[in-house]
Amino acid sequence: MGDVIHTLPALTDAQNKIPDLQIDWVVEPAFAEIPRWHSAVKKVIPFAFRAWRKRLLSQETLQQWSSFKQQLQQEHYDVVVDAQGLLKSAFFATRLAKGEKHGYDRRSIREPIAALFYDKRHAISYQQHAVERIRLLFAQSLGYSLADTLGDYAIARHFTSLAKEQENLTASPYLIAIHATTRADKHWQENSWSEFFEYCVNSGVEIRLPWGNQKEFERATRLAELSEKIKVLPKLSLTELAEQIANAQAVISVDTGLSHLTAALDKPNIILYGATDPNLIGAYGKNQHYLQAQGMENISAQQVWQKLVEI
Repeated sequence: MGDVIHTLPALTDAQNKIPDLQIDWVVEPAFAEIPRWHSAVKKVIPFAFRAWRKRLLSQETLQQWSSFKQQLQQEHYDVVVDAQGLLKSAFFATRLAKGEKHGYDRRSIREPIAALFYDKRHAISYQQHAVERIRLLFAQSLGYSLADTLGDYAIARHFTSLAKEQENLTASPYLIAIHATTRADKHWQENSWSEFFEYCVNSGVEIRLPWGNQKEFERATRLAELSEKIKVLPKLSLTELAEQIANAQAVISVDTGLSHLTAALDKPNIILYGATDPNLIGAYGKNQHYLQAQGMENISAQQVWQKLVEI
């Protein structure tokens, strides 16, 4: 999810420089909702690589692969940009698309072998945030100069026009607590969440807890036992979850894809970093506040509450 979201500001730059620009985006089906939020995107082409590799020779995979290639090759593009810089994106997508192919050079790319499949290779320094690297890649690939300004995801407006009278939203202010992530060392302990929620509840703040799988649902349910002001959200699509985030007062999150989504929605966000370095791949955007420590256990509930009060 992070790679997809990090690409959005580059689309905004390109759209501002090339007003009639139209983009087709190849993306994993799980994240296909995200490109549709950006006005520069004409078509989304699902690329189910993770599912296909699990059943390479099945009839279903062969049919889906054939359909993918047909969609990808319907157009002859002016420029094909590999923003991900991986062998899978270069070999299975960029290589097959019709048009001049652009990507990082072998010193600037995560998987250097991928650079073999580009017609034009661009040197982009690693000593900057991933969003800025992709913005520079697009600027060099499409031939425009990049303004020295903060990148604009340009998707917040897609959600801010949604009225509060929707059934799943209320007029009451609330926080979103993004408590789930894939790596165990990026989790904040449940007792720390509970202690932080006590500060919130005692101040009359409502909290909403999203989840994505059964284990996350069970954690959310345990955390919600503290107070009726803590609500476990139903299972939501990415678009529905983005609506919840866009209408929240603020978000507290661990280092996960949804923290990048929060940043893309220009929402005040306190992100807890105890196992990762936010300098190059942290949440990028306005109102993003980092709390760092050597280990998640060293971030206290009081610190998080104080930061929330300050913003």
